[in-house]
Amino acid sequence: MQNFSQFRSSFVNDEFLYGESSIEVLNKYDQSILNEVDLLASHQYEKVIQSSQNAFEEYKNFDSAQRSKLLFKLADFLEEEASFFSHLICMEAGKPISYAKGEVARCVETIRLSAEKARHHSSETPDLSYGPGADKMAIIRHEPEGIIFGISPFNFPLNLALHKIAPALAVGCSIIVKPSPQTPITLLAFAKLLSRVGFPKGVVNIVICEDALAQRFLEDERISVFSFTGSAKVGWALKALSGKKKCLLELGGNAAVIVNDVEDMEAVTAQIVNGSFLYSGQICISTQRVFIASEIFDEFVELFLEQVETIGSGDPKDESVINGPVINEGALERIHQWVQEAISNGAELLCGGHIIDEDHHIYAPTVLTNTDLDMKVVSEEIFGPVVILEPYDSFSEAIELVNDSKYGLQAGVFTNSLVNMKEASQRIDVGGIIFNNVPGFRMDAMPYGGIKDSGLGREGIAYAMEDYTRKKLILF
Repeated sequence: MQNFSQFRSSFVNDEFLYGESSIEVLNKYDQSILNEVDLLASHQYEKVIQSSQNAFEEYKNFDSAQRSKLLFKLADFLEEEASFFSHLICMEAGKPISYAKGEVARCVETIRLSAEKARHHSSETPDLSYGPGADKMAIIRHEPEGIIFGISPFNFPLNLALHKIAPALAVGCSIIVKPSPQTPITLLAFAKLLSRVGFPKGVVNIVICEDALAQRFLEDERISVFSFTGSAKVGWALKALSGKKKCLLELGGNAAVIVNDVEDMEAVTAQIVNGSFLYSGQICISTQRVFIASEIFDEFVELFLEQVETIGSGDPKDESVINGPVINEGALERIHQWVQEAISNGAELLCGGHIIDEDHHIYAPTVLTNTDLDMKVVSEEIFGPVVILEPYDSFSEAIELVNDSKYGLQAGVFTNSLVNMKEASQRIDVGGIIFNNVPGFRMDAMPYGGIKDSGLGREGIAYAMEDYTRKKLILF
């Protein structure tokens, strides 16, 4: 698979489906053209749906052992191509190579977790052995919902797509995935790899299309589930168009960290610096807001800024770089605009605040303080290498600061106090609280998702499998 120039159109029914117009996919660092990828034409829409329907009718009859065996085989195939996919993700998504390698390793784990869970998700037996049910037996069958339509983002072009694909395959569904137009090649290459494994043709179809055609998938009643990962604004708007479909939304956030009593301040600051600036902050659970106990605030800021100075910025192929390019010129301009807007409204710039390399779309790691909720760097998801540091006087105040957001994905709390842990667990309004680590901590088996504007439902293999199935009671 060393040559990726072949991956230049939608992949439907195990073949490339060439269209009538195309988009350019760029290397996110040097802006060279990696490929021109054809867009799906409107007259090809029914071919996609029919392919997915036919695949589902065949695949739903595969037993759990067959599905599991195929998934384990798929994981092995991907592991053999790990180097190819790592370097492709590095180029196409601008992801630092060390982090791209980590993504591919997680992808293998995601598929293997799905293979394991596939064997244990077919039925359950509720106890009805009392009253009128004393002489009866009940079984609940978990049946696949049907065709799933997924939209995946640019920042984890393979693993976040696999959080839709692998659970679907584990339970017997077929799936259509529309990847980000910024990073379609990675998923097209994966689909070609999957076609060698032995799944029915069309069980996974990858469509590269304009938004208007994507909306047809969203509104089509033949599709049972819609799973979206991306921005809150887009996600909620798409849900409104989805009709009666089951919807799963994994959306954005402006993740916060509370720093209270810590023993090793240097280690904690190093963790938070990495959590703030890894992959240029282009992670849904990147640390964006840090609230530090006032009595340790000055010490924390000093150590934090020292750590920021050591960040490697530049070419993502360099193993020492964690702050590479942001996804495009528009993102670069927006990040800079939000930072300058905050400064003009009274925020104090502690470091950064400028574009390092305009040609390569690299923004300086930026630290602000003296911010307020009216600033976009605080209230919105910046999705860039920007973090705010603010002091607080009491732990309860820190929790209020975390909660003062329209988002609620994950939060980190550094504390050694069980009292504080209990209070944080009860009062912080997010989908997940990570103690003594940054909110960016994630394992692929974890239930992952948010509340408020941050989403609906949970990803994580077992949890997605639940949403991709319907329960049927059988009583006899």
